[in-house]
Amino acid sequence: MSTPNELPQREMVFDPLIVEIAEYALHAQIDSEEAYLIAQHVLMDSLGTGLLALRFPACTKHLGPIVPGADVIGGARVPGTRYELDPVQAAFNIGCMIRWLDYNDTWLAAEWGHPSDNLGSILAVADYVSRRRIAEGGTPYSMKDVLTMAIKAHEIQGVLALENSLNAVGLDHVHLVKIASTAVVTVMLGGTLDEVCNAVSNAWIDGASLRTYRHAPNTGSRKSWAAGDATSRAVRLALMAVGGEMGYASALTASNWGFQDVLYEGKTLTLARPLGSYVMENILFKISFPAEFHAQTAVECALTLHERVKNQLGDITKVMLTTHKSALRIIDKKGPLHNPADRDHCLQYMVAIGLIFGTLTAEHYEDDIASDPRIDALRERMVVVENEQYSKDYLDPDKRSIANAIQIFFKDGTSTGKIVCEYPIGHRRRRAEGLPKVIDKFKANVQTRFPRKQTEEIMKLSLDYEKLIQTSVPAYMSLFVI
Repeated sequence: MSTPNELPQREMVFDPLIVEIAEYALHAQIDSEEAYLIAQHVLMDSLGTGLLALRFPACTKHLGPIVPGADVIGGARVPGTRYELDPVQAAFNIGCMIRWLDYNDTWLAAEWGHPSDNLGSILAVADYVSRRRIAEGGTPYSMKDVLTMAIKAHEIQGVLALENSLNAVGLDHVHLVKIASTAVVTVMLGGTLDEVCNAVSNAWIDGASLRTYRHAPNTGSRKSWAAGDATSRAVRLALMAVGGEMGYASALTASNWGFQDVLYEGKTLTLARPLGSYVMENILFKISFPAEFHAQTAVECALTLHERVKNQLGDITKVMLTTHKSALRIIDKKGPLHNPADRDHCLQYMVAIGLIFGTLTAEHYEDDIASDPRIDALRERMVVVENEQYSKDYLDPDKRSIANAIQIFFKDGTSTGKIVCEYPIGHRRRRAEGLPKVIDKFKANVQTRFPRKQTEEIMKLSLDYEKLIQTSVPAYMSLFVI
């Protein structure tokens, strides 16, 4: 019986969307200085968040080779560990670390997501390919190459998310991570245009995870490793494509059997704007606390009110939370919360923590703090309503706000003023305020894993843009070895 590669070759004309993604990943020149500046900060933020996650056994139990002891000498390094792994498993490890605490960057549109998830695949492939090239006397990838591919992966995922809502049909946003990662790492592995199209078509055919693990009553820790799973699958598909595996021209549009008919209710997938560097320039950083991004401004409001209410918690009769439609859809939760994954996607829980403690850290989602009876007592007094203008401004491309407001009422008939926050500190409109804090966050997270001297070396190179972009990927990744 003939194998697919031995069958008579027919001319394949790929779906235009697949071709546009592939051509952008392979050929686009990125000229935006702003995009590279933000990509530098995204790199730092993502690595730091991943290092912080290593403090949590629930994360570290997923790390290492897929079979114990099966390390790969000269493989891709996993930051903050001693692991050297094949690039597929390294992508899972790095992607899992970056996403674990829900503390990396965010993109909000018709579909939500976290484009820095793609660094799991990009860093793994860049380090693995570079180390092989060096061993063979070749030229390794530079960190400029990593930043370029990060910009492109952000753009593919983010522009697809602008008008294509996978969540509306019950599918998870990490599918768009898989599409973006597959495109850029196939290029990094030396793929031709046809090979990138082949790989991306297979990524679409894979289908998408259900959002089951993000919603009650099934919210669970899979949402913290789902992106790592997507990035590792992307590397696997890319390796197969450059090894000669075929693609599927109408993976999206085939009648009855394509992605659009089978999984997207017959709707047409579109790119809302030409692919460039828009997404990286407008990416949202989580800076002050690890909270699902639709709640970031609500927590800022809660922290503002903390001093006013901390000694009157028992006198509160109502906490009025005014929010936007996406927050209502994702994080408006009543009733029992069963684990940290449940709590960090509950608007009321995060606001309660802010009001009670005046801060919010990853530890606040753990069982010991969650058992504090004041938290559920406050949650029971919360009323969540939509402001239609907030919902409109959320989708406005010139605003992209994530507005929330809080007002608190007391037994004696008095109330606080209504505290409103439209743009979180990680928003593009607050870059001057936010980027220095991204650096502070990175340093604090690096210090959780490395001694002072190593931390200083990491900070010095990471902050020196001109030196960073000329540094080889293996040299930079070596700074993060335990």
